[in-house]
Amino acid sequence: MFSQLKQTAVMTRANLGSLPRRAWIASSMVLSVALVVSVLIGFLSMARGFEKTLASAGSASVAIILGGGTNQEIGSDIPADLIRNLRANRGETGIARDSAGALIASREILVPVDVKRLADGADQTLALRGMDMVGPSLRDGAVLSQGRMFSPGAREIVVGARIASEFAGLNVGDKVRLGSVDWTVVGRFAAGGSAFESEIWADIEAVQPAFDRQGQVQTVRARVDGPAGLQTLQATLASAVRTPAAALSEADFYASQSVRISNLIRLFGWPIALLMAIGATAGALNTMMSSVSDRTVEIATVRTLGFGRFAAFTATWIEAVLLSLVGALIGAVVSWLVFNGWQASTLGANNTHMAFQLSVTGGLMLQAGLLGLAIGVVGGALPAFVATRLPLTSALTNRA
Repeated sequence: MFSQLKQTAVMTRANLGSLPRRAWIASSMVLSVALVVSVLIGFLSMARGFEKTLASAGSASVAIILGGGTNQEIGSDIPADLIRNLRANRGETGIARDSAGALIASREILVPVDVKRLADGADQTLALRGMDMVGPSLRDGAVLSQGRMFSPGAREIVVGARIASEFAGLNVGDKVRLGSVDWTVVGRFAAGGSAFESEIWADIEAVQPAFDRQGQVQTVRARVDGPAGLQTLQATLASAVRTPAAALSEADFYASQSVRISNLIRLFGWPIALLMAIGATAGALNTMMSSVSDRTVEIATVRTLGFGRFAAFTATWIEAVLLSLVGALIGAVVSWLVFNGWQASTLGANNTHMAFQLSVTGGLMLQAGLLGLAIGVVGGALPAFVATRLPLTSALTNRA
């Protein structure tokens, strides 16, 4: 066994020493593996970044009430009697109260509006959210970074940091036309890179008449009263109204959104990467076959000198694995430099623009790197087997 390992080490050293002579062939394999790894990391980091953006928006201490039997804001409708009943209920509703005894809850409506993108002048659909004045305080982590908050009843808006510089007319002090009326930008807010930063906020009393939605409320956001508040609120809703209404934590609400869209991204990413990996494996096989053909005399010579087939197989296979490992490392490093923190956007669950940053993590690089390594493992097996079957006479025939 020691002799075989020593033979393998000698042949591996010889194979790697001949790489400069075969630089172009080896480079093609390295680059193909790097490309596969980069593509897969690109898709996975997109899904991860989207999940991170939504997850950071969710809070377990805030509940979202949806009406009409839907789990989406678009299509939800909160009846007026539900809101009246909650406000009139002096008992335990599951919603926290302020010092004056009023419910800490915000009626909200989401309106898609078209705004021109600065980069190309194309219209992009953004989310204008009308809310009560307590609404911004229910967004944990959201802080005003410029200007001031909108005033009650006024056609004023505050804009999320991710979209403020990407779209025309959204700087503090600008006037922008949303729908059929003009709005004044009075502030900008940041929310730690969460999904909130892709929204525009205004007072619900100004949004409803501006878009002919008088009295319409799609959701109610509320601060829950302690750890058991959500369960109490759910029980209150079950007994208080005839119209179907459900409450779920903000964290669960955004988690369900992120799962659907991130799974869709992965559904596209993995098949594309696997198809590319199949092509790269065929390329690796061709590369290593060329390598074996180029070293026919060397392999046959050492076999004539007494080196076993195990050494010939293992040395050739190790070369393929090492080349794929180099490609995987290059692909991972390049992907981290290019994709990590890169700003992207997609349509959110409400069919409006949502901006997020790609996030390249160690786990993603490991997944993609293992796929790249598998290319060398599989693609190098057949050439390694061929190397063990070269006729020993090749050493004399080629020398002659």
